[in-house]
Amino acid sequence: MSILRTTLAVTGYGSFAAAIGYVLATRKSKVYPLPANDYLMGTSLFARFNPYNNPVTRDVCTRTVPLAQIKPELLEQEGALVQSFCRGVWSGWGYAYQRRYLEKKYRGPDTAIHLWDNDALRTSNYEVGTVVTDHFEVLAKSENSIIVRCGDSPRTQTVRESDGLFEMVAEIKKEEGVAEFQLKSVFYNGIAQPDKEGGKLDEPMGPWTQWAHAQYDKVLMETAIRECMR
Repeated sequence: MSILRTTLAVTGYGSFAAAIGYVLATRKSKVYPLPANDYLMGTSLFARFNPYNNPVTRDVCTRTVPLAQIKPELLEQEGALVQSFCRGVWSGWGYAYQRRYLEKKYRGPDTAIHLWDNDALRTSNYEVGTVVTDHFEVLAKSENSIIVRCGDSPRTQTVRESDGLFEMVAEIKKEEGVAEFQLKSVFYNGIAQPDKEGGKLDEPMGPWTQWAHAQYDKVLMETAIRECMR
C-alpha cells in the first residue's frame, strides 16, 4: 500500500531494527496467512470497499497471555480488554514512528478532530467514527473486536486504490486460562478492474513488503499488550 511503503521508506526499515530484534528475541508473537474464509472478508465492509473482489494481501498476528498476567479490571467488564488493547496499539511506542510521520504531513485545521497525541490515543473509547492520525477510521466495534479502515486518508470515503481493513481482537479463554490477541490485516486495490483493463492484478504487497509488515505487526502487538498487562 502506498502510505505504508512511504512510511517505512521515510522512517527507514533499519530504524525498526531494535524493535524487530526485541520481537525476534521474545518470539511470542506469531504471524500467519489469514485464512481466505476468515469472517473479515465476508463482511459488508469488505464487499463495500473492494467491490471487484480484487486480490488481497492478508495476515494475522497472534499472541496469548496468561489471564493471571492481565489487569483484573479488564476481565470484569465486557469489551474492556479489546478497548485497552486498541489503546495500546496506537499509543505504544511501536506506532510512534508512523504517528510522527503522519503528524508532520497531515496534522492541521482539517484534521484537528483526529486523535494525534498519546494522551488522546491512550484514553479514547474508539467508538465508530473515531479517526486516528488521518489514516485509520473505526468502522465497527464489538465486545471483542475493533475494525478500522486503513490504507489512505479517511477524508476519502469512496472506494480507494490504496485500501484495507485492520482488526484488533481480544478474547478471554477461561477454559484455557489465557487471553488471545489478534491483529488482522487485509490490503487491496479497491479501484482496479482487471477484466476491463485486460490484465491480471497482483496482490498489493510484494514479498519484501509483506515481511516488513509482518515484523511491524509483531512490534505493534508486543507494545500493545503492555497496556493490558499487570
